[in-house]
Amino acid sequence: MVLAVSGAITIDRLKEKAREYLPSEKIAVIESAYAFAAKAHDGQMRKSGEPYIEHPLQTALILLDLKLDASAIAAALLHDVVENCGVAISQVEATFGPEISKLVDGATRLGKLSLHASAATREAQAENLRKMLVAMAEDLRVVFIKLADRLHNMRTLDYLPPEKQHHIAQETAEIYAPLAHRLGIWDLKWQLEDLAFRYLKPERYREIASLIASRRAERESFISEAIQVLNEELKKAGIKAEVSGRPKHIYSIHQKIEKYAAMGKDFNDIHDLLALRILVNTVSECYTVVGVVHSLWRPLPDEFDDFIANPKPNGYQSLHTAVMCLGTTPLEVQIRTYEMHRIDEYGIAAHWRYKEGERKDKRFEERISWLRQLIEWHRELSGAEEFLESVKTDVFIDQVFVYTPRGEIKDMPKGSTPIDLAYRVHTELGHNCIGARVNGKLVPLNYQLNNGDIVEILTTRKAKGPSRDWLSPHLGYTRTSHARQKIRQWFKKQERTENIEQGRVLLEKEMRRLGVRLNEREALARLFKYDNLDDFLAAIGEGSISVHQIALKLAAQQEQAKPAGTAAEAAPAAPTVSGIQVLGVGDLFTRLALCCHPVAGDKIIGYVTRTRGVTIHRQDCYNITHEDEKERLIPVGWGQIDALYPVNVKVEAWDRVGLLRDITNMVAEERVNISAVNLENRPGGATILYFTLETKGLAQLSRLLVKIEGVRGVASVTRISNEGRVRKH
Repeated sequence: MVLAVSGAITIDRLKEKAREYLPSEKIAVIESAYAFAAKAHDGQMRKSGEPYIEHPLQTALILLDLKLDASAIAAALLHDVVENCGVAISQVEATFGPEISKLVDGATRLGKLSLHASAATREAQAENLRKMLVAMAEDLRVVFIKLADRLHNMRTLDYLPPEKQHHIAQETAEIYAPLAHRLGIWDLKWQLEDLAFRYLKPERYREIASLIASRRAERESFISEAIQVLNEELKKAGIKAEVSGRPKHIYSIHQKIEKYAAMGKDFNDIHDLLALRILVNTVSECYTVVGVVHSLWRPLPDEFDDFIANPKPNGYQSLHTAVMCLGTTPLEVQIRTYEMHRIDEYGIAAHWRYKEGERKDKRFEERISWLRQLIEWHRELSGAEEFLESVKTDVFIDQVFVYTPRGEIKDMPKGSTPIDLAYRVHTELGHNCIGARVNGKLVPLNYQLNNGDIVEILTTRKAKGPSRDWLSPHLGYTRTSHARQKIRQWFKKQERTENIEQGRVLLEKEMRRLGVRLNEREALARLFKYDNLDDFLAAIGEGSISVHQIALKLAAQQEQAKPAGTAAEAAPAAPTVSGIQVLGVGDLFTRLALCCHPVAGDKIIGYVTRTRGVTIHRQDCYNITHEDEKERLIPVGWGQIDALYPVNVKVEAWDRVGLLRDITNMVAEERVNISAVNLENRPGGATILYFTLETKGLAQLSRLLVKIEGVRGVASVTRISNEGRVRKH
């Protein structure tokens, strides 16, 4: 399955498409806009070698498929004349009027934005995204034009250099495809996702396309038989319906494969690649069809969703069910009206009709209320990191609907917790939250809300304030950036001295756990661009920097670091099987030292043995600092191979029944192997457990240590080594 570039089109084809739903006087506006654009772009060529006018024509054709109004189509034809041809926006307004010129001006300004920026330009990236959201709130047609423009550019991406292909595809995957999803424009969403996936992971894309093709005949035969059987039953019930197979797209199949792989399954186990879509005329017929389907085939438990009674935030409505079809084959079934299907394909664009003297209806306004609310929230956010995080977590992900005890419906990002809901309702409710009841039962504060939950927030009358644990990504207390921002603001209001001291405690605890020297605090502060250590500690204390970020920064620093060497040594050798790069030397046998157990992210050095290749030590290993033959030490670095590194961990805890089980379960959830475990019982009910864990590096190790520390009865968790005991090179 490959997304091919559309063939060249003409204004005649465009006019023919427009006549399907636009009056003749509006066709004249489109024709005039084309003539203006063709003259302005005359002589210009695209990288593909085709005339430049082909791009605005294709952009306009995409919007015609969405059945947008004539002003939007005309603006799509003109969207590049100001930037690429030197045409003044005043000239566009004089020729086509203020409405079209405003759309062209908005599209031109958005065309200059680069949303995928480096860390050095995060402020500019945030401001660009903010401008896009404001443009959306003022006139969504500007964003429709931008999405159509991006889709055609993605279709012709083959003609750009690989580096630029990756840059544009990454931006499309992070911003444009989620934006199309949030606006409910499925027809654009899946195309943008598949095209971005094709350039970001080309080998995986081709592999999945090949897998789909290999089973196409079998799949089509099954769907054809299921449709025939179902049509006969619907006819008996007196229901006129259109039944068709619903295609699964390559990126969605990739996501499904990833999900199944985590459960130990492979592609052949994914049966719900098979799906039917049933279209009927009325809502009542939708529910009747569900009864027919369930009487014909056995429904699977917990697989029925009613998105008609409870639409998704982007307006999506449909009934979803899954059945065992024609024996033992699972089959997904979607049931909706023709109008619901049109809205699913075109999203908010399906509601966009400008009539003389009439603006958007009430239902339309409700569907973009999330956008208005988002802009209001972020008037107070000045930092780039907070703003970008908020948009990506609070806007560009799926939603769940929950109820307050008074019956009010709240839509929350999927994975939200009671704390997120408390801060959504009111800041003080969040600050004073001490617990929650869901459906009448007490739940932990990191409980993930589900559709239909009735949530009651429990508070204390005495001013309490949030916990710093709520900011830890490992513990899962908050999912939305809105809640995290409110929590950070609370801590920022506390005394600076208290924050510095708290930050010092948190930092030293994390450095001890990771086996990092405490005298490296100043260097670590500089990694976060803090010249003053106290400012760095205050940022940790108030929650602006988490211990998880510290572990990630240390790991990233080691991955990027390249040992100094001569010009002849500039190119590192290929990684060996252990994932270690030995600078300026060929493929040498390497192994990890048993005395200090280095992991990816540690600062390391190699020791050349006489008979066993190179042994890899941490630079602060006792055996290295006390080595007499310094000439046998060589620079090494971590390679790109995914390897597992043994780490010794010491857990101090109060002994109880089930302690070891709870810790090992926590480790298993992180998909980390335990290669050794020892216990030492101490007087008074204390116990010490020693584990050897096989981890992928510092980031995973940090996450794992935080989770183990959260197990009931655990007092402390630290990384240890065997250094100083036995000299082992």
